[in-house]
Amino acid sequence: MTVGRFAPSPSGRIHLGNILCCLLAWLSARQKGGKVVLRIEDLDTARCPQRYAEQMLEDLRWLGLDWDEGPETGGPDGPYFQSRRTALYQAALERLEALGLVYPCFCTRAELHAASAPHREDGLTVYAGTCRHLTPAQRAERAVRRSPALRLRVPDKEFSFVDGHMGECVENLERDCGDFLLRRSDGMFAYQLAVVVDDAAMGVTEVVRGADLLSSTPRQLYLYQLLGLTPPEFFHFPLLLAPDGRRLSKRDADAGLDSLRGRVSAEELLGRLARLAGFHPSGEPSPAAGLLEEFSWEMVPQEDIRLPEKLFE
Repeated sequence: MTVGRFAPSPSGRIHLGNILCCLLAWLSARQKGGKVVLRIEDLDTARCPQRYAEQMLEDLRWLGLDWDEGPETGGPDGPYFQSRRTALYQAALERLEALGLVYPCFCTRAELHAASAPHREDGLTVYAGTCRHLTPAQRAERAVRRSPALRLRVPDKEFSFVDGHMGECVENLERDCGDFLLRRSDGMFAYQLAVVVDDAAMGVTEVVRGADLLSSTPRQLYLYQLLGLTPPEFFHFPLLLAPDGRRLSKRDADAGLDSLRGRVSAEELLGRLARLAGFHPSGEPSPAAGLLEEFSWEMVPQEDIRLPEKLFE
């Protein structure tokens, strides 16, 4: 059975891009007769207060995008809040440490973003391996002054996969990414580790998410390999952009659901988003279930989608 998921981070009110992600994940899984898991990615508890998570659940109910497992509904693989799953991440970290692939990193944020460090087109700094070869004495000396983050050694090896929407993708981890974080210096587990552990534990077979996360997939595939886990199939969709070309964020009040709910119905909102995504040409109001017959990945564009100035007028 197909098991899809929606895994939002409750750092603010959801916006149109988040809603499109949930809609596509819901349609892709439901069209195959599968189920949907909702997981709240609130590892950064300071930025993700409980009230935002509660509002997000209420917004999803208003949109009619239901879930089979997750907060409120329960399920066999909970808890469905990442902040309550840290023991699982610690166990995975220890397995990687036992492989001899984890080392402490004492680099500051300023050092990581130094002008001399290579940067990718998506803004990611390629880690230069500065702390990879420190001696035990050097590590002990640095640990007195600064708590280390933990990084995973990556091989000089190409990881390739076929994305269900974007096609074939290839990345050399050492050249294009560098050793990446598993746990931050403040003790917070990194997204790459947490999402792999959670998707595997929850039996997720299909991951639908924005194209901004496409480049993180090779890192996750490497973790799946090291941990002996079966990776899901990935579908990355184009990002929704503001009319001026900016990426949407939770700071964009006009694209946030708090503004939209006062002006349009859930059916109007879903119908317009489905039109922008290419598979509902009329743009007429529709509940999510009413879009199942029309939905097709072949009709979803691969290029980013710019919102019109007036989406609902």
